[in-house]
Amino acid sequence: MPSPEHEAIVAAVSNQPTPETPPTIEQSRAGFEAMTASFVIPDDVRVESVDVAGIPAAWVTASGARDDAAMLYLHGGGYMMGSVKTHTELASRLSAASAARVLVLDYRLAPENPFPAPVEDAVAAYRWLVEQGFARERIVIAGDSAGGGLTLATLAALSEAGDAQPAAAVCLSPFADLEGTGDSYQTADDPLLTKEAVDGMAMAYLQGQDAKQPTASPIYADYSGFPPLLIQVGTRELLLDDATRVTERARAAGVDVTLEKGEGLIHVWPLFGPGVPEGVEAVDSIGAFVRKHTG
Repeated sequence: MPSPEHEAIVAAVSNQPTPETPPTIEQSRAGFEAMTASFVIPDDVRVESVDVAGIPAAWVTASGARDDAAMLYLHGGGYMMGSVKTHTELASRLSAASAARVLVLDYRLAPENPFPAPVEDAVAAYRWLVEQGFARERIVIAGDSAGGGLTLATLAALSEAGDAQPAAAVCLSPFADLEGTGDSYQTADDPLLTKEAVDGMAMAYLQGQDAKQPTASPIYADYSGFPPLLIQVGTRELLLDDATRVTERARAAGVDVTLEKGEGLIHVWPLFGPGVPEGVEAVDSIGAFVRKHTG
């Protein structure tokens, strides 16, 4: 049974009035940042802007985080929205739980920068971390929603290029099938996403390119040689089947996969701050997973 705090968020989202005209992409981006602007970042967390191979990013470091362990975090937002600003507070909790520094990447967004621009940026950021002296055994790639799909796409791109894989990867509610063929796309009751919305995001991102490319829809990736994966998804989610099908394909390829289903939970529930008990549990689980695989 979801907590009252989770259900209060569901009610607040569900009761949002439908605008008379669809918002512009600029309005949507500003709205996402406004929604997360009230999230409080603890005073003992350092946030430092950094240039990562020409890509804006920020190091988010909680007190007690190790200098030799890094999480490359790829934010969600349908490849069209999201930024360092929208995910700094979540990154601060992930840093505290994992005892690792978190590098939040402002990868290029669609429609201005369609596929494969975000994949290229994520691969460049991973290689930058290695160049900075981080051992791959101390690097984890993580992301939520589109960032979760991008996490898997980055692993596929690294595999194709012959790069060594990171120690592990974490996917929160990954958007892994840009064609939206899973049954949950038709049956889910998630107030945060609709089939129409994700189809529009996929169209803006792909701009006519083949959705079945493994680095676009990593549901089609060859998972051989992938690192251990932690996948979290809510059972109320539109993207539930993306997560379960990725799990099945990865396990069939011999990958160590941990799938955690949040009963009755909505899309990327850990984003909604430490006041949601299920979010605290999810972040704690991620922290334990990262600590385990980074030594």
